[in-house]
Amino acid sequence: MLKTTVLRCANVPLKRSFSTTFFRPNNLKAATPITTAVKGVEGLHKNDTRSIPPKSDILTKHDAVSTVPDVRGDWVLFHPVYSPEELKAIEVVHRDATTFADKLAATMVMIARRGFDLVSRYKHKPIPANHNMSLEELRKGGYVMDESQWLMRILFLESIAGVPGMVAATCRHLRSLRLMRRDAGWIHTLLEEAENERMHLMTFMTLKQPSIFFRAMILGAQGVFYNLFFFSYLISPKTCHRFVGYLEEEAVITYTRAIEEIEKGRLPEWADKPAPGIAKDYWRLPENATLLDVIYAVRSDETTHRFVNHSLANLTPENDVNPFALREPDMLTKGVKPGFSREESAQYVKESHAIMEGRV
Repeated sequence: MLKTTVLRCANVPLKRSFSTTFFRPNNLKAATPITTAVKGVEGLHKNDTRSIPPKSDILTKHDAVSTVPDVRGDWVLFHPVYSPEELKAIEVVHRDATTFADKLAATMVMIARRGFDLVSRYKHKPIPANHNMSLEELRKGGYVMDESQWLMRILFLESIAGVPGMVAATCRHLRSLRLMRRDAGWIHTLLEEAENERMHLMTFMTLKQPSIFFRAMILGAQGVFYNLFFFSYLISPKTCHRFVGYLEEEAVITYTRAIEEIEKGRLPEWADKPAPGIAKDYWRLPENATLLDVIYAVRSDETTHRFVNHSLANLTPENDVNPFALREPDMLTKGVKPGFSREESAQYVKESHAIMEGRV
């Protein structure tokens, strides 16, 4: 059994043998110095020197992303920033369902996927070989989607994808309070996942403002999904994490197809579109980054969630520690396998102990 003493230590220096970088408020200086006394605003660093709106405007909703425009700096929770090699190292992988719970989770994801495809009008028919159809003909034939259809799918996907991490973190937080004991590092990782998915939504919201009808659909779907996932997590956390793992497999497929469409010229609207400022700040992208760079980063995030949730589903949630409480593997590992087995997680925890103790 894994020891339950490996918990996140924000102030302990940790050597890393991988290229993925984690940004954390406690150990990161803002990319641009800023000064302001405003607290509690996402992305705002205490040393920020840039101007902010007058006090009368500070609570005014500037846009769909932030109450303060052009804010850069630290984010609430740490998140990975990937090297160019990691961004290209991702494969579409699938974990075979072996147990009844696995098969149930996989079936529920397939049902959700088909319903989601219907709602978001997602189409991905195989393009005939040696075709001579124009882009317009491909779109009319249902072989490829246009910018509006892609954004509708992504916005709906990300508005729902941020639910499981928050629900799971809430359940484990309440359990920790009830039992009056530490959580073994699960809560932070789950909250990081929820925020990461929300940042995906905030990024793509800069490209499209959904209609009232679309927002109503999200409201209904979120209400149903949140409650179903909440009660399911109370019954079987392992099955819920497996469900999310399979769900993230589908997300990786979706973003892989989006990348393919852009790189093959079938989504010209996004070919040279500049990356939104919020994305350049969050993933620490260069100033000349494009939307394609953003989608590569988002796909890497979804790959991380795929790996983490499949790994957590292999653990005993009542007793085992979260192997990713202190560090995570690089994308050269996460990108090519679904997750750690319980034995691999145990070994990874031992390696983390050795790094913390300076023996590596």
